[in-house]
Amino acid sequence: MAHTQHQTMRRVLRREIAGTIGLLTDEQDFTAMRRYRTFTFDDHTAYLKQVEALLRTLAAQGGHTAVALFDPEEYAEFCADKGLEPDAVASRTRFTAELAATGPTLLYEGQPLAELVPGLVDEAIRQATWQYATTILARIGDCASCGEDVGRAAFARASHLLTRILATAGRGACHLVCSVAASPETLVAVLRTTDQSEGVARLDETEALEFTTVLALGIATGSAGGLVMRVTEQDTSDRVYGWRLRNDGLEALTAGEVFDAYCTDIDSGDLVSPESGVDYCFPPDLGEQGQGTGHIH
Repeated sequence: MAHTQHQTMRRVLRREIAGTIGLLTDEQDFTAMRRYRTFTFDDHTAYLKQVEALLRTLAAQGGHTAVALFDPEEYAEFCADKGLEPDAVASRTRFTAELAATGPTLLYEGQPLAELVPGLVDEAIRQATWQYATTILARIGDCASCGEDVGRAAFARASHLLTRILATAGRGACHLVCSVAASPETLVAVLRTTDQSEGVARLDETEALEFTTVLALGIATGSAGGLVMRVTEQDTSDRVYGWRLRNDGLEALTAGEVFDAYCTDIDSGDLVSPESGVDYCFPPDLGEQGQGTGHIH
């Protein structure tokens, strides 16, 4: 009887454990892992099907499983740093546990893997963008003329500008995109807010932090960049407007410039047909608070 009770308790405890699966999302990464003898999968498509089946099974049993991106190069570096044998299941398990604590993950909620993977990749890009921007800001150091920490001052300025932008947006839900020129590629951050009909913009704090950090990087480094905003309000056309970075402030884009930016394919440069029910317009006046002070750099 006691043995049966113990088994029941273990089954109950098992349902309390949240797990993480390290996923090899593309063929190249999958092929890189096949050099390890203990990695017994030989077909990427079959591997993905088995992962999805396992996720469904765990969910049906009441389990909660997160999915993380498994990068073979990072795994090899991890094993070298920790003195682990890379050709071992235990090492892969330990690396996956590390991903669960520090890397980008998404909770499996019954969605097809084909939908989960793009979201997971986007999450990884978001985290990498924020980490890169944060590192650069920290490395800039103090202003040679006034001794102020440039990165910290730029972040405070970016926070102030974002607050002002949201305050002038009026009613509606906002979708903001900030892009800053960087090497080897442009950094992009996105921020969404819910309908501000009650006068308060509700937003995701992590998104806001990432957005502010990227904007701060553009301010601190004097890089080319811009911000485009789309405001959606019920029973009216969406409004799209934007600004370019100018020193540590924002300079309004004309309606034509916003149209060109919004209706041009980023990769090809080709024109994209404008959406119906969208007004490309001049942005609200941010006042003196939105203009550059020239005190940062």
